[in-house]
Amino acid sequence: MNAPDKNLVTGAATADALRFLAADAVQQAKSGHPGAPMGMADMAEVLWRRHLRHNPTDPKWINRDRFVLSNGHASMLLYSLLHLTGYDLPIGQLKQFRQLHARTPGHPEVGLTPGVETTTGPLGQGLANAVGMALAEKMLAASFNRPGHDIIDHHTYVFVGDGCLMEGISHEACSLAGTLGLGKLIVLYDDNGISIDGDVKGWFTDDTPRRFTAYGWNVIAAVDGHDAGAIDLAIADAKSQHARPTLICCKTVIGQGAPTKAGGHDVHGAPLGADEIAAMRIERKWTAAPFEIPPSIAAAWDARAAGSASQAEWEARFAAYRASFPELAVELERRSAGILSAGLADQFEQLVRGPGELHNKVATRKASQIVLEHISAGLPEFFGGSADLTGSNLTNVKASRRVQPDGSGNYLSYGVREFGMAAIMNGIALHGGHIPYGGTFLTFSDYSRNAIRMAALMKQRVIHVLTHDSIGLGEDGPTHQPVEHMASLRLIPNNWLWRPCDGVETAVAWQAALQRADGPTCLVLSRQALEPFSRTAEQLSAIALGAYVLVDCARPQVVLIATGSEVEIAVAAARQLTLEDVAVRVVSMPCVETFYAQDADYRELVLPHDVPRVSIEAGVTWFWRAVVGENGTTVGIDSFGESAPAEQLYEHFDITPAHVAECALTVVRGW
Repeated sequence: MNAPDKNLVTGAATADALRFLAADAVQQAKSGHPGAPMGMADMAEVLWRRHLRHNPTDPKWINRDRFVLSNGHASMLLYSLLHLTGYDLPIGQLKQFRQLHARTPGHPEVGLTPGVETTTGPLGQGLANAVGMALAEKMLAASFNRPGHDIIDHHTYVFVGDGCLMEGISHEACSLAGTLGLGKLIVLYDDNGISIDGDVKGWFTDDTPRRFTAYGWNVIAAVDGHDAGAIDLAIADAKSQHARPTLICCKTVIGQGAPTKAGGHDVHGAPLGADEIAAMRIERKWTAAPFEIPPSIAAAWDARAAGSASQAEWEARFAAYRASFPELAVELERRSAGILSAGLADQFEQLVRGPGELHNKVATRKASQIVLEHISAGLPEFFGGSADLTGSNLTNVKASRRVQPDGSGNYLSYGVREFGMAAIMNGIALHGGHIPYGGTFLTFSDYSRNAIRMAALMKQRVIHVLTHDSIGLGEDGPTHQPVEHMASLRLIPNNWLWRPCDGVETAVAWQAALQRADGPTCLVLSRQALEPFSRTAEQLSAIALGAYVLVDCARPQVVLIATGSEVEIAVAAARQLTLEDVAVRVVSMPCVETFYAQDADYRELVLPHDVPRVSIEAGVTWFWRAVVGENGTTVGIDSFGESAPAEQLYEHFDITPAHVAECALTVVRGW
């Protein structure tokens, strides 16, 4: 039997395949968002069938174009595209849209559905992720391409809606994208003028084209989002740009194709209804049953042969590249696979167990910089940055070079854009080839928090350097003194927070963050200098377990548990208690999450169940109540801070050796 001729199928018919799959899936699920997929169907049909370079049989091909659906509530558009083009997403999965354990969740999730590049849903973050992907592509191209060998050469395409552009993160990310000249970033704006509350004219009257022109973007305005020819020309124009990102403003009708509901907000987030879908089938002459695609249209969509051919052509070029530049080829493959260099463990071993300034009295933010200075040369994939606080976070090293217009460089001053920085770093990590880290003050992690949450959900290796971690920063006062932030960040599933007490623990924390390939890490570091501690070889090895016995005795009557700058307070309290004939164990717990991931035997070894506990941390105490138990007590701060020198603040809030010793005595007497 002859295969159907793809050329005989019109763009309108192939776009309608997207509309009906979306409408039918939302109807069957009895929930979802049909309007945006139906309104963007023509845009998607042109992009995916005429421009997007991808291979459904190998979703991880290094040089594929990236596609991001930033308005993730339109997920059925993406699932329909993936199914029709030949990814491993059978029709049965579309029938299970929004159902438990299906690969078609309510919003796209990377790692769950083949072909999904990032998890989207919180509006605007997908757009920021795409900026990170485009930046990663540009930097990899600068590092690895050679004359006649453009091995890294792909575009990042994004669909956004009104909501994405209303979110403040769109300003942070797109302003930076324009400054960086990310010419291979192409954004298609679904300008349908509708959000959940109705017509956006009452709350969104920005002149979006002029806004993006001011960012330094190439803007193609007033494109008919239902005219395939106009969309095609606009994308071709965007691809011809090399120095500026492009925004294509597509005027669309939400729910395009629905006979009575198109253009209204009712179609945004609810099923169309059986009668409306039946009427749409008649009006658009679509005779196929729900979830059925006519063979000619299915053949027109199938991208497996073309994608395999495109990848095969690239692999032939990569083979020639490997022959000319074997070391570069091996390095690109290593970095793309996320494999750390073989000598990194030895570098950390030397830092932790050998002599050096890491063992002096230093602030842990400075210790962090010492670690970075030591390991960066062996980590070319390391990409650092700070949200306008480089000199305070100490995230730079001698080898740091700001990103240049040609893509060279390994450091980015993000400006005062904490949320944008965090989401861009997620995109860099998702793209592959770099390990991003970025710094800000711990108190400003509130700006970054949702992007940190998304990194945890997506299981991405992103490292947040969060300095000025307590009242120890002193005179800047309560606006800058974090109190609840550590507890808040620890609540995020799959996010690990390390708060080291000295230079050695800081090195171990960095090593743990780098070795962790399945989630983000927050390194919480002090402004003030902290006393170093001597450790046995066994203790040094135990730091990586998240908590360990730093000071011990034969039969402890009480265990003092502390993190960061409060460890030295706990050790001083232990000395006072020893003078009063109280046997004390001090446990340093730099990473609560890591410690509680250990087996029960180790946890019991460190924190015996029959010994009372006192926690000491300059933050809210309720988090620690689960650690110390009903009969233990906590020392911390359950109010906002004050503006004063750090030493006075510790006295004011009773985070002192004397008060800790007093609390410990009370617990021992009541046990």
